[in-house]
Amino acid sequence: MTVLKGLREAGVLFVIALVVVAVAAGAWVAVAGGDFVNRFGVALVVVGALLGVTGDLTLSRIGMLDARATFGLAPEQETGGGGRVLTGVGIFLFVGLPLVAAGVLLVS
Repeated sequence: MTVLKGLREAGVLFVIALVVVAVAAGAWVAVAGGDFVNRFGVALVVVGALLGVTGDLTLSRIGMLDARATFGLAPEQETGGGGRVLTGVGIFLFVGLPLVAAGVLLVS
């Protein structure tokens, strides 16, 4: 069951990323002109790379280390929260990497 929940979560994240990237590419074409498919591919590569790198909460945890230390709090633990099933590696493999691959295919 956990595998199905993880795949469902990855599918939802993938579809949301596609919709957001399509809107951003459409705005890019409306403002600057050009080919939608090419710009959509470039935007997919950028968003896929960003999701692959920042898909986990690691960067936000790093940003809070000084504040937590100032108030005498222990560093955050890597425990699941909010009903999330996918880890950073899962988001990279099942969301970020397919977005980058689709973007490369559209650009070439």
